[in-house]
Amino acid sequence: MNYRHGYHAGNFADVLKHTALGELLRLLTAKDKKLFVLDTHAGAGGYDLGGEQARRTAEAETGIVRLAAAPRAGMPAPVAHYLAAVAAYDRKFGSSGGAWRHYPGSPRFVRAALRPGDRFVACELHADEALALKREFAGDRAVEVRQADGYKTLKALLPPPERRGLMLIDPPFEAADEFERVLRALRQGVRRFATGCYAVWYPIKDAQGEAFARAMAAFRPLTLQLALPANDTGKLSACALAVVNPPWRFEEAMREALPWIAQNLGSGVTARVHAPPASAPVPASPA
Repeated sequence: MNYRHGYHAGNFADVLKHTALGELLRLLTAKDKKLFVLDTHAGAGGYDLGGEQARRTAEAETGIVRLAAAPRAGMPAPVAHYLAAVAAYDRKFGSSGGAWRHYPGSPRFVRAALRPGDRFVACELHADEALALKREFAGDRAVEVRQADGYKTLKALLPPPERRGLMLIDPPFEAADEFERVLRALRQGVRRFATGCYAVWYPIKDAQGEAFARAMAAFRPLTLQLALPANDTGKLSACALAVVNPPWRFEEAMREALPWIAQNLGSGVTARVHAPPASAPVPASPA
């Protein structure tokens, strides 16, 4: 696996994923019960937007940089919370205004939401990324970092003793069978822990992605989509986050936040929130 998220940190896909993740965590931690969180593909934990990787692609320019410049008047609460979390992370590095230089990965959004008694396991298989992740949380007992296959870890840790959980599945989609692996892991997860909340990010760029979206419909997810104007550069221009068992009021929050995000990311950007049908069977899986 060669994927390094530093090239894509803060792009439009991160805006979608992390705005939704922040809102999921806010709603799930509103209840006075312990929460288990698993990030199956956690990455390095944090990224330098002024570093060589981010500057080479400049993807943050059409994502977090553009959104940060949007007017605050009328900004939906989930977006305001997302931007506040990015700003708070940047301040950890001594920033004092001006353009943000440091962007938090999903583990940082999770860590900021954890309460005493909550449990967080962050998995990363890539050796260099896992080492960076361990350094990011060195000495932090609230975060368990594992250099491990996130799919296998998901299977091993479910159901959690907390009986409440959020599983973020956000693979790089480098492997030819990645879509199949995600579906298999999700079937196994739902079979073991049917009431858990599962958030699955995926790219929309070819027939394989469209077939995956159709297969995901069996889980009755709330699906969030964000798309830039089509391009011929080969860069990703559309993605989705499918949320199985979203908490109450999450859909309402996303229906307010996503159109606002699309409007403020630029001309031609579109957003869609697709709710599941009233009832449909969840596919079973062999143990």
